[in-house]
Amino acid sequence: MSTSYIPVSTQVRLWGKAGGRCQYEGCNDRLWLDALTQAEFNSAYIAHIVADSVDGPRGDAILSPLLGSQLSNLMILCDRHHRLIDKIQVAEHPVERLHQMKRKHEDRVELVCSLTEEKQSHVLLYGANIGSQSAPVSMVRAIPAMLPDWYPAESRPVEIGLHNSMLTDRNEEYWRVEEANLRAQFSQHVRPLLVNGSIKHLSIFAMAPQPLLIALGALISDIQASEVYQLHREPSDWKWRDASELPEFEVSEPDDKTGSPALVFSLSANINESRVLSILPDASVWHVAIDQPSNDFLKSRQQTSDFRVLMRSLMNRIKAVHGQNSLLHVFPAMPLALAVEFGRIRMPKADLPLCIYDQTGEMGFQPALNIGFTSIASAE
Repeated sequence: MSTSYIPVSTQVRLWGKAGGRCQYEGCNDRLWLDALTQAEFNSAYIAHIVADSVDGPRGDAILSPLLGSQLSNLMILCDRHHRLIDKIQVAEHPVERLHQMKRKHEDRVELVCSLTEEKQSHVLLYGANIGSQSAPVSMVRAIPAMLPDWYPAESRPVEIGLHNSMLTDRNEEYWRVEEANLRAQFSQHVRPLLVNGSIKHLSIFAMAPQPLLIALGALISDIQASEVYQLHREPSDWKWRDASELPEFEVSEPDDKTGSPALVFSLSANINESRVLSILPDASVWHVAIDQPSNDFLKSRQQTSDFRVLMRSLMNRIKAVHGQNSLLHVFPAMPLALAVEFGRIRMPKADLPLCIYDQTGEMGFQPALNIGFTSIASAE
């Protein structure tokens, strides 16, 4: 039982630092609102880290009289966690652990509240089945990747993509259905917000076969201020890192530039030129690669920026060599984020139309989607 008097001014400061939420790690319950009835009232308990009496939880003969009403020694907790630390599991909640909970919670509240309106970003989630795997994109995983550079403009994301689809990229109807769905949902849920200026910045989290990601990027374009995030394998999250040693992108031009232009990306895996020539015998193959292609090489924002700069120049170069009436055949093996970025940098009125291929098991590369012309058949 607490015996010390805690001034109202100290209580107010404690509430402010905690953001009105339980400071127990992983709880974060709102302490002014009953989740069931939605009734608003103060349900907080002010807990002492070092008890204000010697015989209380974590009491100390010297510190208890000194720290009874000190802000640094106080936490606000919900009822169950107040009981947990003071009655049920006292030994499991030493002073050091509670101080760490308090510090981390208050630092998080300070971080979020210090962000200005200019850092608001609408979260766009897009997922489509890759083979037999569904796309694990969620708001819960997106937010940690955005902070502290951006924070969600709204509590709910702008979400597009078919849920619980039974189709995979091996199904004959997959590409037609998924592309039509992407365009329809983008037109319904995203484009109106872009047109009326509601969206100032987009944070894009997308996981889908690469042709669909390129199509998504083309719909967004680079006119809209955006950041595209990459799902990393180790550790498994979407957060950018500050990588010190970054592999450089290398461009190889074809010796014979008289054939149909083909653009190969060997970034997440190597695509041998012979695989392209088996489909397009007269192709002039342009190659974008890194020294050691890898699924997890993309680590930093700087790499995506370098890629965009490179591709704007390369797209102009290919058009200058092959002419503006050519069709560019694209064979991608690239990280998810770079597939979206490749679509974003394409200028509809200036760049060549695209026929995008996808690897489909034993069948090898097959035309999947087109951007800028009306029929896949015209590319075959």
